[in-house]
Amino acid sequence: MELRRTFQFEAAHRLPNVASGHKCARLHGHSFQAEIVVEGPLDPRLGWVMDYAEIKAAFAPLYQQLDHNYLNEIPGLENPTSERLAEWIWARLKPALPLLSEVVVAETCTAKCVFRGPA
Repeated sequence: MELRRTFQFEAAHRLPNVASGHKCARLHGHSFQAEIVVEGPLDPRLGWVMDYAEIKAAFAPLYQQLDHNYLNEIPGLENPTSERLAEWIWARLKPALPLLSEVVVAETCTAKCVFRGPA
């Protein structure tokens, strides 16, 4: 069984390692979405894998760090691509959510990254 919980946050960033003429080298913002996916067995007594509130509580400290902030200033996000952001979220959520199986980061409605843990 798989559960998905989506969070939206607004943030600014720039990509410091792209060519100077690249549009993402300039400071800009996105309405990011982070989809947190957990996977596990259905508890026969409770009838769920886990409470969605547990996912929300685990993500809350990350939301506070990300929402309405400049991502490049957050330790570990100096080059805040969607891929790096997905890895960053995973590393901080996995200890609190052992059933975490996937982190999806969308920076626009047509561009997203899926991370399923370290290789």
